[in-house]
Formats: sequence, structure tokens, C-alpha cells
Amino acid sequence: MGIKAALPKYELYFYTLVLSLAGLWAASWIFEASSDNVNRKTFKESVKPGWHYFGRKMDVADFEWVMWFTKFRNHIVFALSGHVIFAKICSMAAPQLRSTVYMVYGMLAVLATMGLTFTMLILSHCVLLYSVSLSKQKWLCFAAGLCSLATFKLEPFSSWQSGFVTGTFALQDVLFYGGSGFTIMRCMSFALENYEKKDGNYSFLELLKYNFYLPFFFFGPIMTFDRFHAQVNTPDLTRKDREMWNIRIQAVLHLAAIVVVDVLFHFLYILTIPSDMKLVKQLSDWSLAGLAYSNLVYDWVKAAVMFGVINTVSRLDHLDPPQPPKCITMLYVFAETHFDRGINDWLCKYVYDYLGGNHDNIVKELLATVCTFAVTTLWLGPCHVVYIWSFFNCFGLNFELWVAKFFELEPFASMEAKMSEATSRRIRGVFNAANFWTIILYNVLALNSLDFANLVFKRLIITGFPLSTLSVLFVTYCGVQLIKERERRLALEEEGAEKEKTE
Repeated sequence: MGIKAALPKYELYFYTLVLSLAGLWAASWIFEASSDNVNRKTFKESVKPGWHYFGRKMDVADFEWVMWFTKFRNHIVFALSGHVIFAKICSMAAPQLRSTVYMVYGMLAVLATMGLTFTMLILSHCVLLYSVSLSKQKWLCFAAGLCSLATFKLEPFSSWQSGFVTGTFALQDVLFYGGSGFTIMRCMSFALENYEKKDGNYSFLELLKYNFYLPFFFFGPIMTFDRFHAQVNTPDLTRKDREMWNIRIQAVLHLAAIVVVDVLFHFLYILTIPSDMKLVKQLSDWSLAGLAYSNLVYDWVKAAVMFGVINTVSRLDHLDPPQPPKCITMLYVFAETHFDRGINDWLCKYVYDYLGGNHDNIVKELLATVCTFAVTTLWLGPCHVVYIWSFFNCFGLNFELWVAKFFELEPFASMEAKMSEATSRRIRGVFNAANFWTIILYNVLALNSLDFANLVFKRLIITGFPLSTLSVLFVTYCGVQLIKERERRLALEEEGAEKEKTE
């Protein structure tokens, strides 16, 4: 049945009411648990004094968030502001040299931040993978790239290379592994695009311009080389109508999101509570469901804001960077689940879509997903939790296809054909609701811990059955139907826009 199947308005209003009340109910439980346990010993390290306007402590358990928007905010703003200023001067004075200026500023910033040894280490990997790219052998480019990535992700090679970097500042490890990991992925993209180039090879200078673009260097997102090369070398620097207005709006929205998250951290300790399993076991089933869901929503917000800040800078440089990840609230299929659209685009282009084709063949899909999550496991850093996360997400992606193929068989296909579109949408929504919670459970173990994910599963699926299980699934079903309604309206808007173009 099509995506344009509509439901009655009163039914959608009912779903909205149920979802709103359930969200407020779960939030009230988390707020109560946060307020009652603010002085617990286990909270001492991760709950610190917050804004004096509120007179409450705030959750500071996430190092990345604190790093970006508190402790090292001024350093990051200073580095990105310098890039914007030099880029603007260059785009006005010598636009044909702007990619070179980006590279020089980026290399100097990396040199000043991490030192000569780290810069030479990165350059050595660039030289190695550039040399391999000249062979024009796709398998060799992939093998060399994965081996280089493994040297930063596996012991003892990782410690050996990090030992070359001197200094003890707090961001050293984050910048080292971020810069080196993204460098290898960019070099692999360069090598694979060089393989596709029919006449000659790209120069080593083009690789350096691509890799040392400062906004993307340490934290991503990754733009594949073909897109970056085409955009950074375009001679047309005129902006579209209202483009600067949209950039300003996005910057304001990101600032507002930072403030809202910081405010909520004063009232909802969603990151600290899951780390205290003794407290977690005392919470209600609704609290656990709310904690699991809110942790994934927060991780999406963090990724959207962090990449959004970087993307705002790159848009000022006339680039079109990867979009922020799709909100976890809007996801009910594994095929669209990701928290880094840049890495997702990279994996889809070079692994998943390349091996899986149109993703309609069960054997090809299995091969594509296994290879994709093998690379992802190496990218994240092989460990017990990552293995489990990769296995379950790989299984979920394949299981979706198996179920879809099963229900295409008779008599299910004929049964659905006889249904109204609205009835089909409701039945699919039941399966999507169950799938939504498998996505949450499979991913919350990577964000929190295996123990927390295991407890959520037991409480919601086993000991909470049938009351907690069915009530949570019903609320999720209501949310899925609202997501489907949004998708239906977007599809109708796109259809209307296409008709206007043809006319």
C-alpha cells in the first residue's frame, strides 16, 4: 500500500493526545528520580553545580557536550572564526585560491594544536594511501585503507602511534583519534574516487586540500572526495536567494538547541541515572522506557548540533555538507537508522549500495550488511559492546527484508490487496512500533551500557508483560502513525511541486 494512505483527523488527534500525555508522564518520573537522588554518592562526578539562575545541579556526564559547549568552547570558536575570516578574505581577493587557503590554514591549525609529530604522522598515512591509489586497484585501495585504519583502532599499533604525540592537554586523545580516523576515511574516499577517474590521477595536493579542510578535520562530517572536489573548485560563488538568511536561521536554531539541552540537564539527569544500576532497578517501567528513548533523542540532538555548527561554517565556504542525521523519533526502520550522515553516506556509496545493488536480493543484502558493519566495527573501534551492537543492527536490517519478502507471498499479498489503504497502514504501524523499540534497544547498549539495555529489555518485554509491554507499544504505535502522517504530507507536497515544474 502507498505512503499516501490517509487516516481520519480525529484518529490522528487521539494519537497526538496519547503521545503527549505519555511523554509528560515519563518525563515526570525521570524528573522525580533526578530530584530525589541529586546528592547520591554515585552522582558526585557527573552532577555538578549548574546555572545559578536555577539553583540546581546539572548533568555533565557527557564529555563531548561539555567539551564543545563549555570547557573548550572558546578554543573551538576561535579556530573556526579564524577559518571563516581567512576564507572570506580569500573568496573576495582570490577566489581561485580558496581551496589552497583552506588547506594552509587547516595545516597550520593542526600543527599549532597537535604539534609537528602528529602532523607528520597524518602526512605519512596520506602519502602511503596516495601511493596505493596510483595503482588504480579498488581492492588494494580498500585493503590498504582498512589496514591504516586498523593501526589507529587496534593495539598495540594505536598506542605506539599515539606515543609520538607529546603534550597532556585534555583534548589530546579526542583530537588524535578523531583527526587520524577521519583522515583515513577521507584518504580511502580519495583513493576510490581516483580509481573511478578515467583520465590520469588526482594530484597529491588535491588530497591535502581535501583532508586538511579544518571544519571537517577533527570531528567530521565526511564529505566524499568527488563532492568536495567539485564544490570547492567551482568558480561560481554567488549565493542562492535567501541562502544567507537560511544560514543565519540555522545558526540561531543550533544556539537555541544548546541552551534548551543545558536547561533540561538541570532537571532531567538522563545521562547520569543509567550509570547507577542500583538506582535504575528501583525505577518504574515507564521511567526506564523514557530513559532509553531520551538517551537516543539526546544523542541525535548532540550529533545534529555538533555537525550543524560545523556545517554552518562550511556553508559559508559555499559547500553543501552532509545533512544532520534523521531524528530518532522519525525512525521505525533499520534502513534509515544512523547518527552520522557523513559516515552513512560513505558506507552506502562504497560498501552497502555497491554490494547490495537495489537491496531486493536476500543473499546480496546479507553480504552487503555484513561487510558494511564489519567496516563500521573497525571504524568505531572493536570491542565487546561494538560487536554486539553491530550484530544486532546487521540482523535487524536483514530481518526487515526477510519479513517484507515473507508478506509478499500468498496469501498475505492478496489479503493486503483486499484491505483499504488505511487498514493496511494501521497493521503496518503495529509491526513498525515493535521495530521502533528494537532499534532503541539495539542502539541504547552502545550509548549507555549492556547492563542497562539488558534491564530495559527484561522490564519492558518479560517481567512487564503484558501491561507495560502493550502500553509502551501502543504509545509507540501512536507515534509511528504520526510519523507516517508527516511522511504522507511531505510526499503530497513533493508531488505537487513536481506537477508545477512539469506544467
